[in-house]
Amino acid sequence: MFNIFEESIVQKERFRLAANRLLNQCFLVKKKESTKKDYMFVYQNRELFIPYFELLGYQLKINEDQGVIGLVNQFGAGRLSLNKYESIMLLLLRLLYLEKRRELGTFSEEVTVLMEEIREKYAMLKIKSKPVMDKSMERTIITAFRKYNLVLNLESDIAQADTRIIIYPSIVMAVQMEDVSAYYDQMKERLASYSDTGGEEDGETEEITDEDSAD
Repeated sequence: MFNIFEESIVQKERFRLAANRLLNQCFLVKKKESTKKDYMFVYQNRELFIPYFELLGYQLKINEDQGVIGLVNQFGAGRLSLNKYESIMLLLLRLLYLEKRRELGTFSEEVTVLMEEIREKYAMLKIKSKPVMDKSMERTIITAFRKYNLVLNLESDIAQADTRIIIYPSIVMAVQMEDVSAYYDQMKERLASYSDTGGEEDGETEEITDEDSAD
């Protein structure tokens, strides 16, 4: 571990960039090229980052097995409020991630789904007020989740059924659950509850910050 006050300008700049990216994007994913270096830097210097974020009211969460680093605000602040359909999409992506991960049986392979699969899951909810999510809404939601390093669309056109979406393991860290089976069942129950309501209910994720994204 280095002392940030005694290190070179280069090291201080790396610390600043990594810390700000984590604050702004909430998650660093080892398997994602744009955050891999920051993930490794924070992981290797976690003894320095932990007290730094504690001063800001955050707990640094590291899941080495899944290659994800995230932040949890210890005072319940800094959460991103989601509307009904954003919440539904987030839950669907979590559910698909768990299902695909079970099929793969390993963390070495990325979880990739098609937009068609997401739409099929959504249609199964039979939401009366919006049985089919429009393409503009899909595009907005995927873009927002990409900002927080939860997903990545491999093709630019979200409207196409065969567009591939990588779902990163950060999707699970967004809501902390020790029992994966209980988590899986809870996600299905929460999704089912949305199909019985027609209003624009708001949801709230556990640890997605509402900071502006930094490039």
